[in-house]
Amino acid sequence: MFKNLIIYRISASWVADFAALEAALAKSPFAECGPTQERSAGWVPPRGEEHGALAENIGGQWICRFMTEAKMLPASVLNRRVNEKAAHIEATEGRKPGKKEKKELKDEAKLDLLPMAFTKQGSMWVWLDPQARTLVLDTGSQARADEVVSSLVEGLPGFALALLDTQTSPQAAMAHWLNSQEAPAGFSVDRECELKSCDESKSVVRYGRHPLDIEEVKQHIQHGKLPTRVAMTWDDRVSFVLTAGLQLRKVAMLDAVMEGQSQDDRGFDADVAIATGELSKLIPDLIEALGGEGRTGLGQQLPASLGS
Repeated sequence: MFKNLIIYRISASWVADFAALEAALAKSPFAECGPTQERSAGWVPPRGEEHGALAENIGGQWICRFMTEAKMLPASVLNRRVNEKAAHIEATEGRKPGKKEKKELKDEAKLDLLPMAFTKQGSMWVWLDPQARTLVLDTGSQARADEVVSSLVEGLPGFALALLDTQTSPQAAMAHWLNSQEAPAGFSVDRECELKSCDESKSVVRYGRHPLDIEEVKQHIQHGKLPTRVAMTWDDRVSFVLTAGLQLRKVAMLDAVMEGQSQDDRGFDADVAIATGELSKLIPDLIEALGGEGRTGLGQQLPASLGS
């Protein structure tokens, strides 16, 4: 649960209402793709129970799950069917299809093939903390996050969001931590990072399972390479990779979190309580390590289509 995090700040004007969230999600339930439907998306019960609730309130933390399904139609297969149709026209009518007709043939071919196409499903944990006024999405894809945000903004009156924004950019902070070889209070720098040059060469240096408190790393930074991601640990309890875009990747609970927890104690409620309990402490500490919130004073604004 929660392997990759994109974090949003919820507008102070929104009135938290769990019943309203449930009603909003009920308007967009997930349904599998129809025979000629390329893609489907919507909300599913987070517990995985058929006909279960679409939102769960676990200790004041609201948990939802967003599901997508897409038909897998390889371009080579589609092109072969289009070419077959075009060859049939040429053989029977003695002419080659024009550009417009080729497009129509492609649409026909797609409709022919979609019912036979394999489907691929993916889901995303969605965590809304009404007290801290944060929305956390378990994805590393901004495009996928935008889809969920759009669904919530459209369904919840007054629900406005901005991507979490800090006084110090993650990239500047990571460069300082690596160059000074000193992590912020409560954090440690681990053994993975990526550095990219800002000049035309766009050269990249990656370290994996390698100490970062070495002169070589400092020299790369002093010569103009900036970190795009750095592996870190918080309070010896949670490990993650911080990115230049203020995303958290490869989030993992460490042994200290699981001490005293047996497999018999584990379940949906326990997993949610553990994950949200740790991350609700990590996020404010990370914000503090990055100089506090609001570098611009407005947050990183969403596109108009999402924030309206």
